[in-house]
Amino acid sequence: MAHCTLPPAATSLAVAHRTVEEIWFVLAGTGEIWRRDGDSEQVDVLSPGVGLSIPTGTHFQFRNRGAMPLQILIATMPTWPGADEAYRVGDHWRVE
Repeated sequence: MAHCTLPPAATSLAVAHRTVEEIWFVLAGTGEIWRRDGDSEQVDVLSPGVGLSIPTGTHFQFRNRGAMPLQILIATMPTWPGADEAYRVGDHWRVE
């Protein structure tokens, strides 16, 4: 389990996971998440109380759209195997 904090106006790099799945629960802040799994693609709003899942192999990127840090509690299953788990994919949003 991890506690993620993304500062205001920040955008993550787009990645996918090789072997794990994640469940996210937004604790504070506001933002958006883009996910693509095969032919399915969507952008969802992130706000306190929102929960979502990221299946293995799903491309995703998220950004903070608010004035305060975006805080997310993330559970990974199975246990995070190491630095090579996440791999870069094409960004949905430009990263500055």
